[in-house]
Amino acid sequence: MKYAKSGDWAKAQVAFDKAVKGQPQDALYLLNLARAQMKNDDPRLAHLTAMKVLALEPDNVTAVEMACESLNLQNRHAESAMLMQQLPQHVTRSARHYQLLGESLFNSSQYEQAISALFEGLAQDIGHVLSHYRLGLSFNALGLKQEAIECFRTALALGMGPGDLAAQGLLTFIEREICSWRHARTDLEVLRGLAAKLPADSSAWASVFAHVTVTDDPQEHLRVARSCARFQARMAEPFEPLTPRTLGERLRVGFVSADFHQHATAILMAEVFEHLHADPGFEVTMYSHGPEDGSPMRERLKRACTRFVKVDALSDLQVAQMVRDDGIEVLVDLKGHTRACRLGIFGYRAAPVQASFLGFPGTTGADYMDYFIGDAVVSPIDHASSYSEKLALMPRCYQPNDRQRAKPQPCARAEIGLPQDALVLCGFNQPFKLSPDVFDVWCRLLHQLPDSVLWLLQWNDQSPAQLRAEAEARGVDPSRLFFAPRVGAKEHMSRLALADIFIDTWPCNAHTTASDALWAGVPLITYAGETFASRVAASLLNDVGLPDLVTTTLADYETRVVQLATDPARRQSIRDHLVQARETAPLFDSHGFTQDFGRLLRAMAERWSQGLPCDHITLTDGNAP
Repeated sequence: MKYAKSGDWAKAQVAFDKAVKGQPQDALYLLNLARAQMKNDDPRLAHLTAMKVLALEPDNVTAVEMACESLNLQNRHAESAMLMQQLPQHVTRSARHYQLLGESLFNSSQYEQAISALFEGLAQDIGHVLSHYRLGLSFNALGLKQEAIECFRTALALGMGPGDLAAQGLLTFIEREICSWRHARTDLEVLRGLAAKLPADSSAWASVFAHVTVTDDPQEHLRVARSCARFQARMAEPFEPLTPRTLGERLRVGFVSADFHQHATAILMAEVFEHLHADPGFEVTMYSHGPEDGSPMRERLKRACTRFVKVDALSDLQVAQMVRDDGIEVLVDLKGHTRACRLGIFGYRAAPVQASFLGFPGTTGADYMDYFIGDAVVSPIDHASSYSEKLALMPRCYQPNDRQRAKPQPCARAEIGLPQDALVLCGFNQPFKLSPDVFDVWCRLLHQLPDSVLWLLQWNDQSPAQLRAEAEARGVDPSRLFFAPRVGAKEHMSRLALADIFIDTWPCNAHTTASDALWAGVPLITYAGETFASRVAASLLNDVGLPDLVTTTLADYETRVVQLATDPARRQSIRDHLVQARETAPLFDSHGFTQDFGRLLRAMAERWSQGLPCDHITLTDGNAP
């Protein structure tokens, strides 16, 4: 106890272990040992020790809570929730019990049950700020956006300390999702103010994706990402660095993601994985910490690698140890700061080379990530100060595309409710990419083009009514707005081809949506900014030979849309060009992309093999870096 009180948990664990050996049936000694094991970052042992207490005393609440906390640290959330629910009925449930149960249920995707548990906890402790925050997360996961917003506002009113940044980011982002803009400017100012106050050495959770999509300051993105990356790897003690060695004939590459199923990332990467797997120079392992959805895509990916490993029930440390044992030479994260990310795995430095790619449109901010894979348009070398990683640049657009995707089939506007003779301006981005500023410009375009309509994606039930009201407030007849419901990929591609012009958003462009539009043969006009997220469409257009559709000022963006809208011959010429580009443009050449991607992976590994420090790598087309 003396060692524990002084914070010397290593010595405390040794002492408690001796005490337990002398008195193996003493529950108090066992609990103290479990606590020391938790403090020494060994949740696996802590769980086993706490379970020994429960074998002696099944109604020991402290042991249940300690066992559940240790399971949560190992990402074994469903087991944690089940253990808490097995507590004997006669045992009084405290607010702490329900708070922990709510956390476990949320993290095991049991959102409705999580909400019930969190409300039970709040009935006993209404001021528990994390419960309000987790309620917001649970409501959001169920699509109950307005309820989520109110929970985050309550959490912010109570004050979350360093957690305010995360709550404010989610609040701002979710309001964008439903196009509720009444507090948009104020909330954005508060969010940016919190980001500006972050200490240089901050380690706090944040909704980094919110910052990247709603703000346009790359240094702000880097500051917030650094803080969140530190937080995610706070428990990781890096492994001993591997001694550089000569690379074998087959480069061992690992990919880590929760999206190895029917998901946008998988759709983009599927053909690349297949080509890479067929290349005798690579051995590919996929580490999947996402759901088993039983989809054809999941099965396709399993066939496109040497090994497919489910790691969703393993702790970050266990996955990192597996990576080290597998001899992975380049480990690639496909998530970044997106939902269900596991950056903590990379904090152990299991592989000698670690890189971030595709899943997140910006820097990870992680000092344990060596490279960021981009291209000369989205992440040019002169933007390197906005990245914590060294830049590894492809000689083409960084975004892979699957040439096996469906091509548009004949489809009539009448079939989907669009006016036959109207000029259709398509803005199929998710609504969180819309803002009052974007919508101001789009409504001005509708005023300048009286025969035009605006075709938007109905991503949720709330945004259509909000956007119709916003249009009317800007003097636009709400009947000129049309909303497309979510449909399957093939049907979506066919209807997308009915649009006349795809008009892009900023500061977060269309990404996968933009490549879909180009594949469908739709002219796209974008406004490129200074951040990765605002330059993706520019890179795509460059790779299909249409750089003239990229603008760098809002005035040019607006002018270019009007010019193209009033020039049907030019629009048809672009359509013809894009149809031909499906077979000829670098953007849709997945085989060529994979060859370049493989060269880039090997170039990163070669630097390590030669004992050289990480440095920027720029591949040239068809040549050595």
